[in-house]
This record gives sequence, C-alpha cells and structure tokens, in this order.
Amino acid sequence: MVFAVICGIISLAALVISIRSFQEKGFLFNNAYIWASREEREKLDKKPHYRQTAVVFAMICGVFACMAAEILLETGWLLAVEGVLVAAMLVYAIKSSIDQEKGA
Repeated sequence: MVFAVICGIISLAALVISIRSFQEKGFLFNNAYIWASREEREKLDKKPHYRQTAVVFAMICGVFACMAAEILLETGWLLAVEGVLVAAMLVYAIKSSIDQEKGA
C-alpha cells in the first residue's frame, strides 16, 4: 500500500511537470537546456524542448499510475502496459532528440 501511494505521488508530480511544460512555464527539464552554456541557453529555441519534456513526463505519469494501479489491483496485465509505455517513451525520446539535432 505504501508503494502504491509513493507511485501515485510520483505520478501526480510528473503530471504537474508535464502540464507546466506544455504551457512552456517553469524549469525546463531537458538535457539540451541543462547542459547548455549561458550563451547557448539565451539563443536556444525552447519550444521543442518544452514539448519533448512534456510528452516524456506525461508518459512517466502514465507508467507510475499503472504501477500504483497494479500494486493495488494485482491484475498482472498492467505490467505489460507499463512495459509498452516505457518502450514508447524511450523510442520517443531518442527519435525526438535526433529530430531536434537534425533541425539545429
């Protein structure tokens, strides 16, 4: 039960970050922004990075929501949903990073 609550809290935190990123507000949780120098940050087009961050955090929200539900319901099939979400998140993050590099 404790782990379900922890997963639920992480899911809600990821949802808040995702919503804020879709609104292009708040800190930009993106490696391209975090590791950029001060001059590069000022020149950087943040819109695609905010979108990438928002989508990834939305998927993280889904993964942790499924984890919480699986802990509470013990269905078994939610583990497969978690795996699909994690795989989709990895593919999206890699593909969008490559696309952003091509566009730069």
